Amino acid sequence: MIRVLPDSVANQIAAGEVIQRPASVIKELIENSVDAGSTAINIIVKDAGRTLIQVTDNGSGMSDTDARLSFERHATSKISSADDLLQLYTFGFRGEALASIASIAEVELKTRRQEDETGTQIIINASTLVSQETISCPAGSSFSIRNLFFNVPARRKFLKSDSAELKHIMNEFQRVALCNPNIEFTLTSNGTTIYNLHKGNIRQRITEIFGKNTGNSLLSVHVDTSIAKIEGYISKPEQTRKTTSEQFFFANNRFFKSAYFQKAVINAYEKLIQPGAYPIFFLYLTVEPENLDVNIHPTKVEIKFSEEQTIWQILNAAVRESLGKFALAPQIDFDTENRIDIPVLMPDTKIAVPKLTVDETFNPFEDGKKNSGFKAEKIDSNWQKMYEGTEMFESEKKDDSDNIPKLFTSPQSLTEKFMQIKDQYICTNSKSGLMIIDQKRAHQRILFEQFLNGLESANSCVQQEVFPQTIELSAMDFIIISEHIDNLYKLGFDIRIFGKNTVVVYGLPADIENAKSEDIVRAIIDDLKDETRNFEKKSKERLALTLSKISATGNKILSVEEMNSIVGKLLSCNNPNICPEGRPTLTIISFDEIKTRF
Repeated sequence: MIRVLPDSVANQIAAGEVIQRPASVIKELIENSVDAGSTAINIIVKDAGRTLIQVTDNGSGMSDTDARLSFERHATSKISSADDLLQLYTFGFRGEALASIASIAEVELKTRRQEDETGTQIIINASTLVSQETISCPAGSSFSIRNLFFNVPARRKFLKSDSAELKHIMNEFQRVALCNPNIEFTLTSNGTTIYNLHKGNIRQRITEIFGKNTGNSLLSVHVDTSIAKIEGYISKPEQTRKTTSEQFFFANNRFFKSAYFQKAVINAYEKLIQPGAYPIFFLYLTVEPENLDVNIHPTKVEIKFSEEQTIWQILNAAVRESLGKFALAPQIDFDTENRIDIPVLMPDTKIAVPKLTVDETFNPFEDGKKNSGFKAEKIDSNWQKMYEGTEMFESEKKDDSDNIPKLFTSPQSLTEKFMQIKDQYICTNSKSGLMIIDQKRAHQRILFEQFLNGLESANSCVQQEVFPQTIELSAMDFIIISEHIDNLYKLGFDIRIFGKNTVVVYGLPADIENAKSEDIVRAIIDDLKDETRNFEKKSKERLALTLSKISATGNKILSVEEMNSIVGKLLSCNNPNICPEGRPTLTIISFDEIKTRF
């Protein structure tokens, strides 16, 4: 009944945990290159890693014996006993990655040590050794992975589009590159260089990856305690994102995720940022290896800390200190241009008592006093005459026909009567009772259907910008906006590519008002970047949803005409009862329910 699995089957099972997609292969190979002491690492991918993944480094390389053993399961140079797990400073250590990769792809390795004159070439196909021979090659290692998941068609079938898989590759690339600013990195996709990172410090590396807009908004964080050392950068409160895509934690130069520590950072921004906004941060924790466990997750993105609560407090305090010191401290302005020059009081200056003149005959309640400088008006006992004909008085008058204040009635004698509450809700009469409409959700539903129709018909109106806006983006953001430019044009966006990682906005849809083009473009990118939202939506629906969320108006005083327009358009929608995200746009309080309250 019980049998020992063949190595090829065991490796494929391990690959199911460690190698989930092309990005997983790149992560494992890059981390091995870093552990090998490389100073330059080059990554080449074709078809988002489906066809080819090549990782080349100038690290220590391997001998012919080590090169062959590296593909055996649980073969590792990092540990020799269980105690070594408590003193880990390297990335890979379990020895499963190469064996897993070799079980689901065609692998070629070329490697040479610095002290050797010749190197070794190994070719493995689905865990089967095809050849091993001596060759001439540069010092270091070069892995070529072809036809990933060729022998596991079910896994290959579930891979997403090339653009989606490339984003995952870029995410893994960023995580390793951000904690190794002393290493040069390049990433090339289908012949196009996406990243060309030079040696430098952490801030320079952040700027190279995410652009000057992010780099210029950073505040430094530094605290050193006996439990943990924390350093890195956080963004100013006004520089936030709609997603957590630019939030990075590192422990001993290893990327990890922690919702618990994320709350420590966001808590420090309390009352400084709007709800739903996320600060940018790059925080590096250094702790003793024995105080953390990185072996609790197959891909090692989750880490267990022995002093978790204490580190939370230290992290929260460090971020608060940085915000208080750099972001919120008042700045002294030494610019004295157009300032009033107040003379300095000299010691010999004679000070005279000011003389006051008083008109003892002045009576403010008496008419006809011209010498007082002002005239008191007699108050009319009929206060209504004071406001006769004014907007204030007209709004207070009662309409005898329906006993509704004219404050809620349009000058054009609209058939509907409207009232706005808290600049957020529209109230109006209906056959069933009192209808209350969430104006932002209603506007979002209206715009969603307009944008969706625009994508289908491609006839949206473009409102040209007086001054076209040039926007520099990160490599990731540039790819995202580039793949949606055609659909954005159908919606009324005139966005054109202008050089590497740069776009120019020439026009916006006529439906978008009072918004900066750069803010709109970055908001679109942020929402499209978050794959956890609306993953079931088709691309056109998702884009229409994103734009409707950005453009919808909330917390705004509306005129009666505007309220009438929103209600009319909402009730004309295909699905007026819910917003595009599935939340209710309106509710009706019945007459019977109203009666029970009196």
